[in-house]
Amino acid sequence: MNIFHRPQPPKWSASLCGCGGDIGTCCITCCLPCVTFGQIAEMVDQGQSTCVQQGCIYCVLMLFSCQCLLSCVYREKLRAKFGLPAEPCHDCCVHFCCEPCALCQEHAELKARGFDPSEGWKGPATAPPSMPPTMKR
Repeated sequence: MNIFHRPQPPKWSASLCGCGGDIGTCCITCCLPCVTFGQIAEMVDQGQSTCVQQGCIYCVLMLFSCQCLLSCVYREKLRAKFGLPAEPCHDCCVHFCCEPCALCQEHAELKARGFDPSEGWKGPATAPPSMPPTMKR
C-alpha cells in the first residue's frame, strides 16, 4: 500500500439526473413529492418523525413555494450521516433547481445503503454500513 495514497471521499450511489434508477419512485416524486420527502425524512430522523408528519409539513410549505427550504435541510442531514459531498452544488441550490431529481437521488441513496424508505423506519439498515474511507486501514 502506498503511504501517500489518499482515500477517495464517499460518493453518491446514484446520479442527480438518473431518477435513482427507479421509475416508480420517479413517478411518485413527480406527482406527489410530499410522499417521497416524508419517506426520506422519516429515515434520516431514524423514526423520530413520521412520513405523514413530514409529508404534511412539506405540503403546507408547497402552498408558499418554499418546500425546498425544508428538503435542503434533510439533504444536508443525509449527507452528514453518510459523509457524502455537496454535489453538484450546495444542497439548497440542488433542491431549488431540481427538487424531484434531488428527492429521487436521496431515496436511491437510502436504498443503496440497505434502507427501504417506502417501508418506513424499522431500525438500522440490513446491509452492512459503508465505512468512511478515513476509518479504513
